[in-house]
Amino acid sequence: MRILPLLILLLCQAVHAGEIVNDVSGMNPIEVAQVLAPTELEQIVEAVRGHAGPIAIGGGRYSMGGQTATEQALQLDMRRFNQVLEFSAERREIRVQAGITWREVLAYIDPHGLSPQIMQSYANFTVGGALSVNAHGRYVGQGPLVLGVRSLRLVLADGQVVDASPTHNSELFYGAIGGYGGLGVIVEATLPLVENSKLMRQTQIMPLGDYAQFFANQVVDNPDMVMHNGILYTDDYDSVRAVSYLRTDAPLTVTERLVPLDRDYKAMRAALAVASSNGGAKVRESLVDPLLLKRPQVQWRNHEASLDVRELQPISGPDYSYVLQEYFVPQAQLEHFVAGMREVLKAHKVKVANISIRHAKADPGTLLAWAREDTFALVIYYRQGVSPDERAAVANWTRQLIDLAIAHQGSYYLPYQIHASREQFLAAYPRAEAFFALKRRVDPSNKFRNKLWDAYYLPPDNRANAKEL
Repeated sequence: MRILPLLILLLCQAVHAGEIVNDVSGMNPIEVAQVLAPTELEQIVEAVRGHAGPIAIGGGRYSMGGQTATEQALQLDMRRFNQVLEFSAERREIRVQAGITWREVLAYIDPHGLSPQIMQSYANFTVGGALSVNAHGRYVGQGPLVLGVRSLRLVLADGQVVDASPTHNSELFYGAIGGYGGLGVIVEATLPLVENSKLMRQTQIMPLGDYAQFFANQVVDNPDMVMHNGILYTDDYDSVRAVSYLRTDAPLTVTERLVPLDRDYKAMRAALAVASSNGGAKVRESLVDPLLLKRPQVQWRNHEASLDVRELQPISGPDYSYVLQEYFVPQAQLEHFVAGMREVLKAHKVKVANISIRHAKADPGTLLAWAREDTFALVIYYRQGVSPDERAAVANWTRQLIDLAIAHQGSYYLPYQIHASREQFLAAYPRAEAFFALKRRVDPSNKFRNKLWDAYYLPPDNRANAKEL
């Protein structure tokens, strides 16, 4: 009897057939068979159990290479599955549905003086999406989001609901986090919380050659250092502005507890536009950033955590898109990698708007770990054209940067355009075969799919005749 699954589907708040979905880059239109927006766990269970074809999972769709969709799939749009299920200020813990955004989490816990232990720099992402990509932020002494989650609840391909943590169903826990929806649907997460302290922003400009030592001496072991990133200036790629946020008892200069939802981002957008223009890097270094950052600033941790991606808009237009890439290298390799990156980006005349340097502690064991040791992360935000020739050119220099990162014992981040060869993917993620083995056990029919796994995962019936991409 298929009546019950049909009724469950009809009860969902939104069901759209034959819909074109895209991501924030605007470059990946994909026709899915159906979009389903569940509001109850039972809807997800029955949809997964009753659907014979491919299923893809989407949240805010901030990944930039089709990681949330594939052709003719049933797409689960998780954004209405967004409730707080349990909260304890005493235990400093919150349990949430996976479609909730970090902004919604912040709004819920801020009155209690609490903050997420780890989240990425923008608050628009869903918790489930952030877990699926094993996101990271600017939190000093922290790292991948796997270090900031206590447990998960998953719906597997047969409709089974399972709990997973570092000590219970640990293989699923370390596979699903950073697993890009390949093993099942993350439906719940339990997150640790920390104090929402006041932070003072400090900045200091220095040669790139001094940055690693500055970080070691003044940042990583500083007990008052909460957030930190470096801005790598792309005129000559030889200077860094260190931006630090330290606990303080000083009076607030920013009184809002969270960034207002109607905040005006004209200044930031103008700065990014200048940076990506010809000669703009030097203007930003010498004029724009000193103007934007010169004033002392004291704000709540949650205020800095609640940044909105609207400050980057418009991200895409009819003939362009602003796109991210990210590369990870061991701390000792930072200067060497930047030197090689500089040559590639300049040779291809890449319109770089911003390069941010972050730091992450080693991953404790996810199967698709991007931080296999303490690492520096370089986040590149750039403008590209969207014509076939321009996209092919980006793919070319991207593969050069991936080779460069691998040569420096590093890796690259998977939520962005899928340009890497399968050989590069396996070199950057050496435990991928263990992930694939787990997927074959829990998803033997390859139900959970998207463009990332279409590119790199070989289902059992295709393995014998597989060819390297």
